Amino acid sequence: MAAPVTHFEVNARDAKRANQFYAGLFGWTVEPTGDPASGTMYGMVNTGVKMGINGGIGQAQPGGAPSVTFYVQVEDLQSHLDRAIALGGRVVVPVTEVPGMVTFAQFADPEGNVVGMIKGPQTPPKPVAAKRKAAPRKKAAPKKKAAPKKKAKRGRK
Repeated sequence: MAAPVTHFEVNARDAKRANQFYAGLFGWTVEPTGDPASGTMYGMVNTGVKMGINGGIGQAQPGGAPSVTFYVQVEDLQSHLDRAIALGGRVVVPVTEVPGMVTFAQFADPEGNVVGMIKGPQTPPKPVAAKRKAAPRKKAAPKKKAAPKKKAKRGRK
């Protein structure tokens, strides 16, 4: 079964400036969730539209280069990391749980591009059947009364 892209992440040297840039450019709402005192600046991005995906903007690792990562949702993170290694990739972040938020992992493809994976079901939720409004019934047109039969006039003889 194919796996959907469910999240993106922009890591910048100056996360606050990146938050302002992308919010201003695309009209996104960025909700800060990091702790600036500890240097972990992160903002959850809500694009505000039904199509597409939401994401995050965060602080790059100290000494690390800015980067953009997309995340693919899979049911079994470890089996996908193992498959990435078998195909020539390498593990960047092993399976990691952020309590109350997400369980994720990252790998680098053979060219060095970092891709993330998020643990989640592969089966989309069943759509809720929309209730149909019954079309209003048309009232039957009143029946026309049949015209009385005319008696044939008989002439007198």
